[in-house]
Amino acid sequence: MTDQNIDPKNHTFVELFAGTGLFGKAFIQEGFVPIQAVEFCAQAAATYRSNVGDHIKIGDVKTLSARGKADLLIGGPPCQGFSTLGKRDSSDPRNKLGLEMVRWAKESDAKVVVVENVGAFLGSTHYQVMRRKFEKLGYVVSSFILDAADHKVPQHRVRSFTIASKIGSPEIPHSHRPYITVREAFKNLPRIDGKDTLHKSRPISDLASARMSVLPANGGKKDIMLLAPELVPESWWKIPNQAVDVWRRMDWNKPSNTIRTSFINPSKGRYVHPVRNRVITLREAARLHSIPDDWKFHGTDTSVARQIGNSVPPLLGRAVARSVKNLFRDSNLG
Repeated sequence: MTDQNIDPKNHTFVELFAGTGLFGKAFIQEGFVPIQAVEFCAQAAATYRSNVGDHIKIGDVKTLSARGKADLLIGGPPCQGFSTLGKRDSSDPRNKLGLEMVRWAKESDAKVVVVENVGAFLGSTHYQVMRRKFEKLGYVVSSFILDAADHKVPQHRVRSFTIASKIGSPEIPHSHRPYITVREAFKNLPRIDGKDTLHKSRPISDLASARMSVLPANGGKKDIMLLAPELVPESWWKIPNQAVDVWRRMDWNKPSNTIRTSFINPSKGRYVHPVRNRVITLREAARLHSIPDDWKFHGTDTSVARQIGNSVPPLLGRAVARSVKNLFRDSNLG
């Protein structure tokens, strides 16, 4: 399938739900040119502006429109209503935001659309509706699931990618091994509480400190219950097997677990440092996300944590962007 109107050197793209710009940056690094981006959160948009460009607009994708034609449309609609770690509320109004990708695709006449979300999105009725709408517009829809750890990211993070294309079907990005470990990700970090504002220790309570102090390597909630029962609240005993992978140390010799938006709280997951009695810092989380150290963040610590947890790891983004770039390239071989 060919399209003589495609310029192989200047593919333009629009990004919705742009966040910090890490997904868009991955496409820029593969040669795509951004012309419009939309993000609802002002602090995330400020981060985007500092690292990607001034074409970002703070606003609601539902009330805005494409400013013109683009070769490519990318975006990661909110995933909270689909995530297996959340409530999986089918009535969550954010679930319908994926359909805005269809409207914007029609308005921009995009040849390819990339939709990123959690893996469970592919099993939802909202995905099926979105897929049918893309097909009615003449797109061929392909979906696949990738683990960021298979693409040189030191973090297990499973995400779905749906590619709607009018120029052919993309290849699924190839996996890479061996995995990058937490130890490798933290290599050559400066000392904590130094000049790096993201590499700071967070204040913790005496109780939290005491719990962490008894954690063995790779240990977690069950170890605290066994070794220091006096530090355990009654609720832990009532439901001893609930949320066992919390208050847990990361494993030096493996990729980390998924970095969620709440990683600065040890009760939300496996976010305690492998050997230190503290949760990982924002910088350490950024390293586990494959975010370069020179990426400039804006906002409070909570906001930055949310920006990191909501973003597509850059190296995973590059793998998808290369697949899309090859799709455009192959469409011109004639």
